[in-house]
Amino acid sequence: MWYLCVFYHRLLDYRKPEVESLANLFGAFNGGDWDSDSDRDSSNRENNGNIETMSLQWRLPENHHPDSPFHFVYLPSEDMARKIANRSILVKGVYELWGEGNTHEEMEEAIKLYPDDRKLPYLTSESTFKITVDSFGKVISFEEQNDRIRSLSYIPFKGRVNLRTPDHKFWLMETDDYGSNNGLPPVVQKRIFFGREVGSADRKLLPTYQLKSRTYLGPTAMDAEMAFLMANQALAAPGKLVYDPFVGTGSILIAAAHFGAMTMGADIDIRVVRDGRGPNCNVWSNFKQYGLPMTLALLRADNNLPPWRPGLKEVFDAVICDPPYGVRAGGRKSGGRKLLKGVVGPYTVPDDKRTDHIPSTAAYSLVECVHDLLDLAARMLVMGGRLVFFYPVLREDDTIDTHFPEHPCFELIASCEQILSLRYSRVLLTMVKIGPYSEEIAESARIRHLEFKENHLKWLEDGNLRSAVFSPTDPQLGGAADAKLGKDSKPKYRGKYV
Repeated sequence: MWYLCVFYHRLLDYRKPEVESLANLFGAFNGGDWDSDSDRDSSNRENNGNIETMSLQWRLPENHHPDSPFHFVYLPSEDMARKIANRSILVKGVYELWGEGNTHEEMEEAIKLYPDDRKLPYLTSESTFKITVDSFGKVISFEEQNDRIRSLSYIPFKGRVNLRTPDHKFWLMETDDYGSNNGLPPVVQKRIFFGREVGSADRKLLPTYQLKSRTYLGPTAMDAEMAFLMANQALAAPGKLVYDPFVGTGSILIAAAHFGAMTMGADIDIRVVRDGRGPNCNVWSNFKQYGLPMTLALLRADNNLPPWRPGLKEVFDAVICDPPYGVRAGGRKSGGRKLLKGVVGPYTVPDDKRTDHIPSTAAYSLVECVHDLLDLAARMLVMGGRLVFFYPVLREDDTIDTHFPEHPCFELIASCEQILSLRYSRVLLTMVKIGPYSEEIAESARIRHLEFKENHLKWLEDGNLRSAVFSPTDPQLGGAADAKLGKDSKPKYRGKYV
């Protein structure tokens, strides 16, 4: 059945992939919970029978921009739609659409034509209801909202109004024909929607988990909204084991634990994972603050020299992380400069000094870090497990290079850009493990890595990303840009800068 999906107008690249991932999590592509077998069979044929990588059907309302918050999505059942909406971070609501039109008269005609067997069960005298008026691109006064609600008198509501805890919630939503000069996606023609709410996102999670109230923070702690989005992309759920090889202060694992997943993390800095800032200010205290199950283990481990014994494979259901890419914090690996240069040989720390010993480390370039991450995930993820990680890209002429690291064991299913400045972005890559790991695969991945390193993005090496981000602006280019901004006084649509 087609449902109206209304998104929050932010993180535009992340909206559909999150819904697709949650549909996968709740079994939309596993043959169950569809309203009819014909719906399921039709979807499978459209995706060549590959249920693992099939996607939902989407379409836009009439005359709407692709970045519009209003989308139609085909979902197998109302229960599935409710589960997706309630778990999502970016879905404002999912609605059973009763009618739409360019005018209130057109919408009224559409509502009257909507089947009575779909409407009447929600209009009985035993039920309570509430009608909310909402808009996108304009403000509707309280008096105008009341006028719009009174204009719905042709709908035979028989129940009582309950504004606090209604049995059924109805929404009247509209956009305005504001054109393209107010910073929002261009709208050519006004559109009005009326429907019954099936489910809505619980945005109360974000103030609960906001960083400013968290006990233990580091300089690169992931903000709550993005951490929950990453957990949704990774299909975090009860019974699944999630691993973060760059755990830091545990922000990503906290989001995964909130959704019921078992968690495990590692970091090269033993002071972070063991000590924190004291017994009541560390990674463990963050989990305790929110009443979440404690992480199974925190390891002092090096992504370049993973601690797993030979032959150990397919342990984790998901690997989620934000690798250090050298803008705010650079990566480190074990060894030290003298050891890596061969000036000194490997050594064993005496037993009496191990308690307070902090191993020497050396610089760890992003391209090497990502190669090691892909190898780790290919070895340690179960089949169908997900690798979700951020990857930085430079922006040139308001575009990015879409050549991302590859691995024979993985299929890239989503890439979501978050613009951090005019100069660079980070892209959330979501990969699914589609093939088993072997030494032959590892060698093939190494060759592919060398080709990528040779042909793409040389700024990944030796801190060039940081230099590109923070280098001074060309005065001539800056002056031209300022002059252009002065001419265009009207706000333009900013696209993904939200």
